[in-house]
Amino acid sequence: MKAVAIIPRKPDSIHLREVPKPSVGDVEGGRGVLVKVLQVGVDGTDKEINAGDYGDAPPGEEYLVIGHESFGVVEEVGPAVTELAPGDFVVATVRRPGNSIYDRIGTYDMTTDDVYYERGINLRHGFLTEHYVDEPEYLVKVPPGLKHVGVLLEPTSVIEKGIAQAYEIQRRLRVWHPTRAAVLGAGTVGLLATLALRLRGLTVCTFGRTKPPYRNSELLKEIGGCYHSTSDASFTEASREHGPFDIIFEATGFSPLVFEAMNILGKNGVLILSSVTGGDRTVEVPADKINLGFVLGNKVVVGTVNANREYFETGVRDLSQAELTWPGWLPKLLTHPVKGLNRYAEMMRLLTEVKDAIKVFVEVA
Repeated sequence: MKAVAIIPRKPDSIHLREVPKPSVGDVEGGRGVLVKVLQVGVDGTDKEINAGDYGDAPPGEEYLVIGHESFGVVEEVGPAVTELAPGDFVVATVRRPGNSIYDRIGTYDMTTDDVYYERGINLRHGFLTEHYVDEPEYLVKVPPGLKHVGVLLEPTSVIEKGIAQAYEIQRRLRVWHPTRAAVLGAGTVGLLATLALRLRGLTVCTFGRTKPPYRNSELLKEIGGCYHSTSDASFTEASREHGPFDIIFEATGFSPLVFEAMNILGKNGVLILSSVTGGDRTVEVPADKINLGFVLGNKVVVGTVNANREYFETGVRDLSQAELTWPGWLPKLLTHPVKGLNRYAEMMRLLTEVKDAIKVFVEVA
């Protein structure tokens, strides 16, 4: 069968190759599930892996099949599988357990291991292929009513994790009821974060660089959010009118903005960081002011990356609620389809050159 792969650490090595088709027997104990891949979303992670920034092949292999945002349909199950049946739509989680105690209790996204096992990212093949096999523990069932937007579930799960962690941390306050939120960044993650916070009843202001009106700012209006361009006024300036914020969700990929957000965060507020930034950028920050505000204001910073099954299931509930509350909104995020694995070069071009793409995804089958 065909798959899109890279040679780890070799820049621009993306290619189409023939790989062995898996079978349910590849998983011990009769627990294998064969999934036919329908769609795979791609993002900055795939771009960085192709640039050679990170990613390693599974042991004994020279290549890594990329793609971690999957959506597929079950074709066959092993004799010991009762949770799923042929015809079920599924999304696979990305992280796989290591050896820490957190891995052993199912919270493998909180591992303390130095080595990560992530499908399509590191040491495990991904989903930009025609079929894959996995265990039912790592496959989340998607209702048929969401099959047209199921490919959005993986990025949604990361958002769900961040928001859930914020609420869990602030249980210490006994009566924490956030009402105002800011989302930094109006790309895929920013739009989905705004959606998730609006579903929880918060007033949400989303910030991006592009001046409105444009597609993303109009989409935010449709779900009752507001949009502000940082080209017109800085986040700090805008917060004087719309803040203080109980929750700030950062999704820009621009690390200096984190420190500005720390300064703007309201008392008892939570700053959720979702960007994974490399490099060695340095900035000068008002350290004393930030420190004082966090100590006296009971503020919190928490990061979110990857997610375990719990947050994928929460994502299914939120996507379902979104379809009921704002019918037709979610499909508008799927802006740039790519027809077939053989058009991997077009996939990368859209990722790197098309600035107004919200979600690039490959229609595998």
